[in-house]
Amino acid sequence: QVQVVESGGGSVQSGGSLKLSCAASGYNYDSRCMAWFRQAPGQEREGVASVDTNDDTYYVDSLKGRFIISQDNARNTLYLQMNSLQPEDTAMYYCARSTTYSGVYCLHSWSMNSWGQGTQVTVSS
Repeated sequence: QVQVVESGGGSVQSGGSLKLSCAASGYNYDSRCMAWFRQAPGQEREGVASVDTNDDTYYVDSLKGRFIISQDNARNTLYLQMNSLQPEDTAMYYCARSTTYSGVYCLHSWSMNSWGQGTQVTVSS
């Protein structure tokens, strides 16, 4: 059974940084991409960043330059470095993987096969 587990969330002040981690295990099919999504209260889940198995990365335009996605294939671990955090970045952050899609498709939740439970990020002003 596929397990996707996020960690690294917490509370920071505006302008601070956090690094999220995501460990995936128990899968029989290799992923074609992994991605980070976020969902604020009362908002729809939105794509943040994704990375293909060849390390090509994709970002939602509004976050490009502040957030950096990376992966350690040997450890099946995904990361999201978040810098210059703002209160509007407050959300539950989810890690997900897709065995079918790659590229910009991985910024869309419908392309994902497996999801983690999420890790909360709270940014105070």
